[in-house]
Amino acid sequence: MKKIIVTILASAALMLAADQTFTGTVTDDMCGGNHKPMNAGTDEKCVTDCVRSGAKYALWDGKATYVLSDQAGAAKFAAKKVTVKGALDAKAKTIQVSSIAAVK
Repeated sequence: MKKIIVTILASAALMLAADQTFTGTVTDDMCGGNHKPMNAGTDEKCVTDCVRSGAKYALWDGKATYVLSDQAGAAKFAAKKVTVKGALDAKAKTIQVSSIAAVK
């Protein structure tokens, strides 16, 4: 029962969290900011190949990698610089995405 209450409270806190804006590159949670060791060719090819192999789309902000909740939306921006609006769960290193847009 205690675990259920904690889960509900954590979920409510995430829903109430104000959106923040993050800028970075869409990558995968396996490679993060460095695709060179994979020798997969372009960064875009590496990201899409890693995701096909089970990795998740993520945002690399130059320091850390955050898994993106909107995997379908992130797929359009593999290895591209983007602005993501959403709520950060720092402990889980995820962003609950409201929107993703290419940086112009």
